[in-house]
Amino acid sequence: MYEDKTLVCKDCGNEFVFTAGEQEFYASRGFENEPQRCKACRDARKNAGRGPREMFTAVCAACGKEARVPFKPREDRPVYCSDCFAKMKEQG
Repeated sequence: MYEDKTLVCKDCGNEFVFTAGEQEFYASRGFENEPQRCKACRDARKNAGRGPREMFTAVCAACGKEARVPFKPREDRPVYCSDCFAKMKEQG
């Protein structure tokens, strides 16, 4: 039903492909307009209003390594480094 379309980004002028899968997704969400920007320009526009994230240092509750996290750690909640967090997530 859907076929890939080549569109032109209104910000950078580069061509990008609006895939059949993306078109199906847009239709399932009720979006009627095609995207006007390529993924890179959409991401840049989305992140433009944000300032740099403030990062906090904590000690991983599992391995004891230093962890950098985007939230202020609290004493009553454990904080994990990205490696330990990923392992815990895999285990369920």
